[in-house]
Amino acid sequence: LQMNLGEFSDAIRSPSGFHIIQLLEKRDAAQVLVTQTQARHILISPDAIQSEEEVLEKLNNLRDRIIQGGDFASIARANSIDHVSASKGGELGWVSKGQTVPQFEQTMNSLKINEVSEAFRSQYGWHIMQVTARRNIDKTDKYRFATIKQQLQKRKKQEALELWQKRLRDEAYVKFIK
Repeated sequence: LQMNLGEFSDAIRSPSGFHIIQLLEKRDAAQVLVTQTQARHILISPDAIQSEEEVLEKLNNLRDRIIQGGDFASIARANSIDHVSASKGGELGWVSKGQTVPQFEQTMNSLKINEVSEAFRSQYGWHIMQVTARRNIDKTDKYRFATIKQQLQKRKKQEALELWQKRLRDEAYVKFIK
């Protein structure tokens, strides 16, 4: 039911009768904004062929090429072992807080738009990353829905618990012996 201040609703039927509502005041709930970052990366892991030092040297060389004007996407396609993102030029899409490992998120949050990171380590190997954009997404409706759903589930659990306790009391047989 969408209403503006001062408007009257149509008649609303309830178990206790009919009601007409006038909207006198609106309280704005806090808006829930989520910052998302669009990033791309190149991942290389040490293995039997490449040592940790060789991987680090290779990533530093790739970073230098990118900074000097090389195309990040084509360099990612040719070098990254993350085949899913490599096929998209290293693109990870829009990433929200908590969707990546801590080292990745920390580096991502420290970068300016179009800045290329120094090589950094995660549990998957060594990365270089570039942040290409940031945006704030309004998640207020999803947050409200999740909150209402959580409250309803909590209420339903409480009612089920009370019903179960009542049944236990009703079924209990207590005999007092003097």
